Parts: sequence; C-alpha cells; structure tokens
Amino acid sequence: MTESIKHLSPVWTHLTEIQPERAEGIYIYDSVGDRYIDFTSGIGVTNTGHCHPRVVQAIQKQSKSLIFGQMNIVIPPVSALLAAKLNQITPPGIDSFFFSNSGAEAVEASVKLARHKTGKRGVIVFQGSFHGRTAQTMAMTTSKYIYRHDYQPLPSAIFIAPFPYSYYYGWDDEETTEFCLKQLETLLHGQVDPGEVAAVIIEPVLGEGGYVPAPAGFMKELRRITSEKEILLIVDEVQSGFGRTGKMFAFENAGIEPDIIVMAKGLGSGLPISGVGANQKLMAGWKPGTHGGTYGGGSAVAAAAALATIEILLDEKLVENAAERGRQLLGLLKELQAKYPVIGDVRGLGLMAATEFTSDGKPDKETAKSVQKACLDRKLLILTCGTFENVIRWIPPLIVSQEQIDEAVSIFEQAITEVENT
Repeated sequence: MTESIKHLSPVWTHLTEIQPERAEGIYIYDSVGDRYIDFTSGIGVTNTGHCHPRVVQAIQKQSKSLIFGQMNIVIPPVSALLAAKLNQITPPGIDSFFFSNSGAEAVEASVKLARHKTGKRGVIVFQGSFHGRTAQTMAMTTSKYIYRHDYQPLPSAIFIAPFPYSYYYGWDDEETTEFCLKQLETLLHGQVDPGEVAAVIIEPVLGEGGYVPAPAGFMKELRRITSEKEILLIVDEVQSGFGRTGKMFAFENAGIEPDIIVMAKGLGSGLPISGVGANQKLMAGWKPGTHGGTYGGGSAVAAAAALATIEILLDEKLVENAAERGRQLLGLLKELQAKYPVIGDVRGLGLMAATEFTSDGKPDKETAKSVQKACLDRKLLILTCGTFENVIRWIPPLIVSQEQIDEAVSIFEQAITEVENT
C-alpha cells in the first residue's frame, strides 16, 4: 500500500489498487504503462468512454467562462440548455427537470416530489432494488443487507414487492409476471391501502440486484395498475439510462411512459450530476423552497459535460451501437453458457448484460469471484453483483467495438477454463 492510499477511508471496497495515470476510450493505463480493458464503465458512468474529446472540450470551454452559478441566485445558461436537451430525448409528458449531484439524491428528490404532489406517504419498492445510500434510499434498497448494515432505524412507509426475476423463480417470464403481479395486488390489500401510496419505484433493469430486466409485460401491467390506483410510477434509470440498454432509457423497451424519471451515472460522463424529470403540472406541486441544494443545477461544468454527453450519444449513434453490440455480446455469452454448465443464466438488454453462476441449482459466488479475479489477471476489469454476489455484469462503454467485445469474451472464457481446471 502506498503512502497516499493509506489515508483513504477503509469504508470503500476496492476491486483493485490501480492508480490510473490516464484513461481513453475503453482503456485505463496505470503508472507503468499497463493497459486494462474497462468493462465496468465506473459502474455504468462512462457511457461515452473515458475522456471523450468532446466532453473534455466542453469542460475546458465552460470552465473558462462560468464554473458555478448557484441556482437560487442565478440561472446558469448551460443548465437551462441541458433541461431543454433532456426535454427532446424524454417522452412528451416529461418536460420539467430538477438537477442534483448523485443518483441517491435524485431518488430521494423523486420521493419528496411524489409525496408533496399526492399528499400520501407510502412508497413501494421491489426486492433486489438499489436506490442509494442516504437514509431514505437505504430504506428503499433491498439488494444486499450491507448497504443498510447497522444503520437502523431507517425511514418508514416503505413496502417491498417481489421483482419478476424469472431465473431465480425457475419460471418463464409469463409465469413470473403473473406471480409478481398477484403478490403486488396482495400487498395493496394486505400491507397498505393504495390510497396511502404516493409512488411505486422500479429499476427497469435491476442493478446491484443482479442485472435482471423486468419483462415488458410486467412493466406494462405495472403502469396500468399505478394509473388505475392513482399512484405515481417512478423509474430509476440511474444505471440503465442514457443508451445503456439499447434505448435512450430502459423503460422504452416496454413501450411505457412513467410519471417521474430518475437519472444520473451515464448523464455526465464522469462529472457528478443527476436529474429528476416529470411533467410541469406534477412539478408545480412541489412547493418552492421545500427541496434544493447548493450544487444541484449550479455546476455549470457538470451541466456542460452532460449536454455534450447527450449530443455525443445522438451524433455518434451510441444508443444504436449499444443495441448492436449488446446482441453480439449476449450471443457470445450464450454460446459459452452452452459449453460451461456453471453459467446458469445469460440475460440483459443492450450493453447491460449478466452471466449468473450456479452450481447444483444454488448461487455460486466462489466461481463468480474466481472468474472475476482471473479476468483481472488478464487485465480485464469486470464487476459482480446480485444478492448472492454470483453474477458477473457486463457494462462496457457504449463506444465499444465488435473486436473489443470479442477480445473481452475470449478473456472471460480463458478465465472460466482456468477456474474449472484449478
């Protein structure tokens, strides 16, 4: 451990102790010149790749004219431009935006908005969820106990419904959807009256819970139920948004329109910025001054990076590339699944894909972690997830090429072979 590292708080976990000298595209370079393939994207952040020239240029240009303009005092022009650009890429019913710094802050803001607008307090979340690490969002997070460990008591009025995780239940999507909808209906009769529920919040693709896409049929029915019962539907697109799933937002895969969208991670290409989108009528129910923040919306540099990010996604057709490369990746992973029985499931949307490791029908964390380490030894950075930590998730930057996907999957297969022969 170097002298500088020992002064960092040990509360952080570390996949590696690499201290990058620079990063470009899908690659990270350390101090001795070793090159690592980054298929983590900083946990879904660097969708445009590391140090995209247009993002760098936007940051440099903005920093010369206005770095910060506190939103309660002035309105940074670039923040208004960002809101206008988001209005172009979100559904017609989403036309008003609030900015903050992190995904957790944006989720918490969305809950405060829903409670103010409806006058109700209850919030329904789903098993396997990850919504953040603030007190409110910890109460809404169910993917791993460690995120809530020793922080009880947490805020109340949170109710948990089963997520349609077909592989876990051992059913097809139709049967799983039917079961989970029945359980949701039971929750709304047994745990809380719909008249007390402000919002249902869902990740269209579970993140920390295992990279599990919700079936389109489930999302459609969830939209119907929430509309029928006058409950706001919030989609947490923190990890799945901005092209990650082959659509600008993951909920588009189901052909629905939510009431509130939560955005972060891929929005800023690495700069801290998040957002909440809703319609103007809904936003008008948020009493001025009841929410805010020093930096939210005021960081002109972060807003400039976000504006450049969206333009890059559109101009360079990175959303389309995510869809195409995602089909390639899933195809290759399914070929490996046929060869290696320890890969129990392959799933995903676009470049948000998962390989779940199981042995004798049970989660196999040991193999997943061993494969992850063997990949790291071959300079491929890749992460695990899932409640049982037995899922390897694939999150390459959306600029990734066909050849780079081939190389990463080849390394992955070498790692599996090594682990099986150990």
